[in-house]
Amino acid sequence: MPNAINTTLSGITELTSMTAAPSDKDAKKQMGAAHDFEALLIGQMLRSMREEGSSWLGTGDDDAGATALAYGEEELAKALTKGGGLGLSKIIAEGLAARSSQT
Repeated sequence: MPNAINTTLSGITELTSMTAAPSDKDAKKQMGAAHDFEALLIGQMLRSMREEGSSWLGTGDDDAGATALAYGEEELAKALTKGGGLGLSKIIAEGLAARSSQT
């Protein structure tokens, strides 16, 4: 009888660890998606400012300059997001987690 209890307990432990791992993996995916979205949003804001004529990184009159500016904006947006950004990624990730727990 004790062997049956031990087998059942080990099965429950394995099942719990199997179900806990995907939720942690899902949380990481959700946070990654939230960071990517926030970086995209910040990048669009930076591009909008440049296109209005603010020229915060130079003129970008030629194709090479425009490409360099776009790359710079993208990397700056990623760095800002990695450092905390606007705080949107945390809110977005919480919303995604709440929505996935409802289904």
